[in-house]
Amino acid sequence: MERWSIELEKEAFKFSAAHFLIFPDGSAERLHGHNYRVFLEVDARLSRFGLVIDFQKIKPIVRELLRGLNERLLLPGEHHELRVTPLDAEDAVEVTYRERRYVIPTADTLVLPVNNTSTENLAAFLGRTLLDLLPKKLDDLEIDGLRLAVEETAGQRGVYRYTRDD
Repeated sequence: MERWSIELEKEAFKFSAAHFLIFPDGSAERLHGHNYRVFLEVDARLSRFGLVIDFQKIKPIVRELLRGLNERLLLPGEHHELRVTPLDAEDAVEVTYRERRYVIPTADTLVLPVNNTSTENLAAFLGRTLLDLLPKKLDDLEIDGLRLAVEETAGQRGVYRYTRDD
């Protein structure tokens, strides 16, 4: 069986964000930030024009998705102990985890549907979002596979892979 794919490793596929990991023993990192880079590979059938996906059409979709993460505090909305509570009078949220408490402007936070803000979970969130978004934005696209990596420091990446079952 023949297969085709495109790979994207663009300077513009980056975002800067703050986070902290929560470890299995309940300890947590200090709040800190990364300049993340994103790498993407999409497997799909060739169109009648000989393209998997037009690079000029997919790049703005990925950039827009990453723009939503940029310059935010990323929070795990599915962690069983971490709480994010709106403080309406202040247009802020209160983030609590055990003895920690942060009050942050609402616009500076992003609660993700993950249990930890690891690179693995960020890759899965972005990959699943693209799996949903790309066929809606690009006509006749049937994705056979997707590989998305999120790099927090050079040479250190979390990777998400999807393969369509036939």
